[in-house]
Amino acid sequence: MASESQVDQLEQVLLGQAQSLAREELHNAEVASNRIRSEAAARLKLLEERETLAAKSDAERLVRRRIQAEETRLSGELDRLRWTLSETILSRVRDALGALTQDQERYLPVLSGFLAEAARSLPPGPLVAEVNGTDLDRLRPLWPEMVRRDAVGRQVELAAHGLPSLGGMRIRTTDNRVRLDHTFEARLTRLAEDLARMAMEQLFAGRPNLDQLIQL
Repeated sequence: MASESQVDQLEQVLLGQAQSLAREELHNAEVASNRIRSEAAARLKLLEERETLAAKSDAERLVRRRIQAEETRLSGELDRLRWTLSETILSRVRDALGALTQDQERYLPVLSGFLAEAARSLPPGPLVAEVNGTDLDRLRPLWPEMVRRDAVGRQVELAAHGLPSLGGMRIRTTDNRVRLDHTFEARLTRLAEDLARMAMEQLFAGRPNLDQLIQL
């Protein structure tokens, strides 16, 4: 039970860090977004005024083409801001997870929590717990005791998954039909999806209407 609590606490800490970083990066992105919008409004207003003076009908067609081109450029910049925001946060979380794997007192309870969850939730029968090469060497002498403590009544083989990985654990049934993926890479993938959705909802919920910007 203590291991589960430590896992929950770790996840809450990482989520809190991600949310704090997200707020910081969202603020920076909002500043950049406002600057882009302001510059676009000024340029488009100037274009409209110049072309209207020359010839109203020709100016309207030309302004419309330039508005479309500017909207495409602006949308691209907003997409790049969203991508940069997500990548910055993920990079910092990745660094935090890398530091966690170097702190055995914090890291081992996390792995124990993953093992305990798998023992409770996966179907009856023997299991295979897969880790990276470094963790395989680290856990091998501790494994019998971990299984007795965290996977009571279960047979769990320790193996290497052979994939590049920061850490974490992937536990599966021996027939590979059911699997819990608690590798840090899987968790980062899920976090990336959440961050992309959050950025869309909070910062880029709607693309700017350049027709309205011209009227500013």
